[in-house]
Amino acid sequence: MKSVPELSGRSILLGISGGVAAYKAAELARLLVKAGARVRVVMTEAAGHFVGAATFQAITGEPVWDDLWDVRMPNGMTHIDLTRDAQLILIAPATADCMARLAQGRADDLLSTLCLARDASCALMVAPAMNRQMWEHPATQRNVRQLAADGAQIVGPAAGEQACGEVGQGRMEEPATLFEAVLAHFTPKSLAGRRFLITAGPTAEAIDPVRVITNLSSGRMGYALACAAARAGAQVTLVSGPTALEAPFGVDRVDVVSAGDMHGAVLRNLNACDVFISVAAVADYRPVAASDRKIKKNADTLTLELVRNADILADVAGRPDAPFCVGFAAESHDLDSYAEGKRISKKLPLVVGNLVADGLGGDDNQVVLYDANGSHPLPRASKVTIARAILDHISRLLKD
Repeated sequence: MKSVPELSGRSILLGISGGVAAYKAAELARLLVKAGARVRVVMTEAAGHFVGAATFQAITGEPVWDDLWDVRMPNGMTHIDLTRDAQLILIAPATADCMARLAQGRADDLLSTLCLARDASCALMVAPAMNRQMWEHPATQRNVRQLAADGAQIVGPAAGEQACGEVGQGRMEEPATLFEAVLAHFTPKSLAGRRFLITAGPTAEAIDPVRVITNLSSGRMGYALACAAARAGAQVTLVSGPTALEAPFGVDRVDVVSAGDMHGAVLRNLNACDVFISVAAVADYRPVAASDRKIKKNADTLTLELVRNADILADVAGRPDAPFCVGFAAESHDLDSYAEGKRISKKLPLVVGNLVADGLGGDDNQVVLYDANGSHPLPRASKVTIARAILDHISRLLKD
């Protein structure tokens, strides 16, 4: 399955105003260019005190613009011409001053003027970055509300340690998060109005305070599905076992540890979902009783008594008000037999099957989709690409 750059053919204006977070805009520009976008950078005069134009010209391969009176455009109308083929203006960082200018409709520098003069088809996305007290000030909050009312998408800010030494809300979102916001913006909203509940990752069943029974699942497939569904406009809740992955942009993550924890979290969030995708590699068994002290190595063998965990997918699919349920079957052999058997026995509209050697814990995967119309093999691809293909298949089944 050939992967096309996700922003191929997209034209983005990256606005940079004068805040310390301006240095992060270089990494953001790199991510956008790598994804296939044409990126042109517009800097305010203040931004030049933090970053240099040469950096962005090298990253984007495009001249950097910072002067309202720049005559490099054929007709001298830089503030008009720059936006006419742009599909998105992303301002990162957007300082309190920059946001005030936008909210008031001012046009006294190149960035504010081109935002005011942009075509209706060119969206505006703003990533605030400022001291926590500036962010909390009523004037800033008033400007944020006005920008949102005018159609701008506000991404962030995040909370954390700030350059001034204080801690609180006001940090610019990280480049990777802003990149995800851009991808979500450009993704067709084929799942708008749908509510997804997805499980991901392994579970860990305690043996004693330092030992657990777990498995090799990385959680990447479930996280890729959650990310892709959110990009497509769905409201997504992700119930995740222990992983090293960041929560996808726009996804509400619920962290759990054991199979029992996951079972409870799924049932608590079930009433709000239309689609349940059970991707997590849930432990089938757990110790009857975990030791409250570390078990010492006193013998050559150790016997554990295990008891079966609840079958989360079966419990959900068996409800009279069950949502559209999708199961995953990771098998070591006889994939067709086991995966189709799982679909029939649990009365599922769709099962995604794969051999563990083809994808467990890795970055890519090779899966087969099983539904009432038979099996549908997908070629090996990244888990992100596979996730989009699975959601496309789910969308078609939901329409039938």
